[in-house]
Amino acid sequence: MLDNLITNINKYMPMAVNLTDIIEIIIISIVFYHIMLWIKNTRAWSLFKGIVIILTFTLIALYFHMNTILWIAEKTLNVGVIALIIVFQPELRKALEQIGKKKFLSKFLSLSEIKNVSEKFGDRTINELIKAVYEMAKTKTGALIVIEQDNNLSEYIATGISIDSEISNQLIINIFEHNTPLHDGAVIIKGDRIVSATCYLPLSDNMELSKELGTRHRAAVGISEVTDSFTIVVSEETGKVSVASGGQLLRNIDGDTLRQLLVKLQNKTVETKRFRLLRGKRGNNEEISNK
Repeated sequence: MLDNLITNINKYMPMAVNLTDIIEIIIISIVFYHIMLWIKNTRAWSLFKGIVIILTFTLIALYFHMNTILWIAEKTLNVGVIALIIVFQPELRKALEQIGKKKFLSKFLSLSEIKNVSEKFGDRTINELIKAVYEMAKTKTGALIVIEQDNNLSEYIATGISIDSEISNQLIINIFEHNTPLHDGAVIIKGDRIVSATCYLPLSDNMELSKELGTRHRAAVGISEVTDSFTIVVSEETGKVSVASGGQLLRNIDGDTLRQLLVKLQNKTVETKRFRLLRGKRGNNEEISNK
């Protein structure tokens, strides 16, 4: 059937088309689509429209042989690419980080003969976090708690004061108490321990975020844009609890919703035994248990 399709295409093409050419066209189309999608969702969209307008005027100048305009366009093109990289460095960095986070082969190929995936933190940590968060919400005590996942947060941990303590609701509440030395900034949690407090986080420049959101919420979204961390925010103005993950902010959640999110984040799974090509096809030697 595929051979017949290629044969029919070749009837209307000035040159022969083979299977490799079709695969190449599909790959280029997918890449081009994602580039256009990225451009549309960033500040690059306005720039792209500006470039289209400039190219239109350049074509008009080429048609009417306006040599001065063509000379200026040629000289500008030489530095234009470098200028674009400099101007859109944050967006390009974010795009590359998102590509790096994607596990393209993990769904199809697993090279480990035995892989144990233990929970990232215990049930006690979940209980202590929820208790602390909603106690602070009652008194409108502002808080910013970052939970590390796969991406290492060492560069942000280094900006704060090392604590390295077991998690307890009393400690968390005391850290964020007004007029205490550690209340300003974020607390970073790794596993079942608080590793650092008063940490500085990058602020999001997402223009779609509500103007009523303060620095804590923008910092929560900001860290979730550049890492895979999960951040809990308690508003000092309203006492509402929000969470940020993957560049998205979920606002005004209750304790049950927070518990569900933390349990999902806990990742209580164990994978054992043999090499496999497809995760969806589990053999008799592979066991996955959800506690």
